[in-house]
Amino acid sequence: MMRLYDTGRGEVVDFEPGPTVTMYVCGITPYDATHLGHAATYVTYDVLQRRLIDLGHEVRYVRNITDVDDDMLRAAAARDIHYLDLAFGETARFDDDMAALHCLEPWSEPRATGAISNIRGLIDTLLTRGAAYESDGIIFFDTSTPADFGALAGVGYGRMHEILGAWGEEPDDPRKRNPLDFVLWQPAAPGEPSWDARWGNGRPGWHVECSAIALREFGPTIDLHGGGIDLLYPHHESVRVQCEAATGQPFVRHWLHQSMVHLGGRKMSKADGNLIFVHELRDRVEAAAIRLALSIHHYRRPWNWTDALLREAQERLAAWRLAGVGDAALAEVRAALDDDLDVPAAIAVIDRAATEGEGIDQAAALIGIDL
Repeated sequence: MMRLYDTGRGEVVDFEPGPTVTMYVCGITPYDATHLGHAATYVTYDVLQRRLIDLGHEVRYVRNITDVDDDMLRAAAARDIHYLDLAFGETARFDDDMAALHCLEPWSEPRATGAISNIRGLIDTLLTRGAAYESDGIIFFDTSTPADFGALAGVGYGRMHEILGAWGEEPDDPRKRNPLDFVLWQPAAPGEPSWDARWGNGRPGWHVECSAIALREFGPTIDLHGGGIDLLYPHHESVRVQCEAATGQPFVRHWLHQSMVHLGGRKMSKADGNLIFVHELRDRVEAAAIRLALSIHHYRRPWNWTDALLREAQERLAAWRLAGVGDAALAEVRAALDDDLDVPAAIAVIDRAATEGEGIDQAAALIGIDL
């Protein structure tokens, strides 16, 4: 039986989906290249997908593309390029990086701009049910309507207020009924994309995009929702309450979050500019070594990137290739992955078998390393 940490429950619990597993992972906002924080996240969910397939499940893995939001539009304007052209180019580079890292393709990779009708429908439902309101041309979600707002994030009001401000979502905006309310639809500024809606032309907010896409792809409840832990609040909390307000049903059975990758002691992020890009590393070493370097730390523990990790991964990869073909360590690797996706333990098992000269290609393949 597979056991995984559930962020919502705060503990490792049994993960017992049906024959078909529905899995939604928040994808990229494609205004820049794939950095190691992205890569670590998607490698984690790729390993999970591989083990679920190994267990006999069909996995329907959806990874969205946020091709219209404030960050996309600012970046496109700064580079004097159409936002969709920017999104197309960076998405192509992201897909190339994911393929090089040997990540399985998602079942679906929908774009926010392809879900505008679904977004409008969801907003209409929320307005009709009294979970949203209009203020000065903006449609806000009313966070006072769900009785359990903040339950997933697990932090108090003061901390949520602080985080919301750090994300630039203006908790002190006087147009809001409640400081933690968030934008569902907003008027477009001059030069920004705009779509018709009965409440006024404009464009969607960030959180509603994922809600509408997830509901369209899967229906009211999905088996597992993932992404970086930095998305827990406000994004995942907001996505959850929107969906549950619209459907009246639990949105996610299991929440799984990837911890942060650091560089020089600080979280690797576009905002801080302390990034290492996958395509730059690919110019130096083969992608399998990058993937192996990203896999040596458990997905729930933050860690610091150093070039030493890459050197160690290259040495490990060479040793594994000397071991040859066989299924040694496969059963132990399966057991490690079923124990809260313990890839570091799986790597240790493969190391030991390789040192003993046993064939380990099947065990390595299960964690996404083709020898």
